[in-house]
Amino acid sequence: MPAQAYIGKECICQFRRGLCDQTCVQGMLETPFYMACLKLTGRRCLVVGGGDVGLEKVEGLLACDGEVTLVSPEAVPPLRELAEEGSIRWEAREYRTSDLDRTFMVIASTGDTDVNIRVWEEAEERAMLVNVVDVPPLCNFILPAIVRTGPLAIAISTAGASPALAKRIKAEIADEYGEPYARLAELLNEVRGWAKGNLPTYGDRKVFFESIVGGEPDPVELLRQGDEPAVRDLIERARADTEARLESTAA
Repeated sequence: MPAQAYIGKECICQFRRGLCDQTCVQGMLETPFYMACLKLTGRRCLVVGGGDVGLEKVEGLLACDGEVTLVSPEAVPPLRELAEEGSIRWEAREYRTSDLDRTFMVIASTGDTDVNIRVWEEAEERAMLVNVVDVPPLCNFILPAIVRTGPLAIAISTAGASPALAKRIKAEIADEYGEPYARLAELLNEVRGWAKGNLPTYGDRKVFFESIVGGEPDPVELLRQGDEPAVRDLIERARADTEARLESTAA
């Protein structure tokens, strides 16, 4: 279970049990999460809490081009440096309800249960995305472990059951799916415009790209061997074959 929710520890969620009895995490493993990728460019993202966990969340948002505001009376030195260089906006004070104005997403990482609950309740009232770190019932979205290489991003979630297991899976996936897959994604993206302009249906486009990705020779293996020209030839042959098939069908 999440690090801050286990039997015998002081309750930190809205159930206010005194000592935790894991009421908040019951049913978490059965929760069907809707997986999505969010575009944060140009969107205001709020982080409440200026400690090491807050730093981790800020860095994750910046990596996705979010416009980050930090609200916290104090901040660890790396967060101060980000504010000084202009990468984030730092409001050196306590959280206010108005901080949620014109905000797309809020992440709370404070050590104050009352503040965390308040952030959750006020964000929920506004139908906002809200995550209180390590407190599952105070989240309407969770943050999976991410393997990121170029345009390729793979998310791993255990629904909060075991961050350690998610970390292991992340390391294994990073070893298996790395640069060759990311480079193949970039090469396939180069022909998306042609496919959209020349292949009339989704089914046609699906067949075209699957013939490359799942065909022979294996494009990923070719890229592992450093033979990118062979992959480009493979894509060009698939395009020529598709054009010939379409011409034949039209005739």
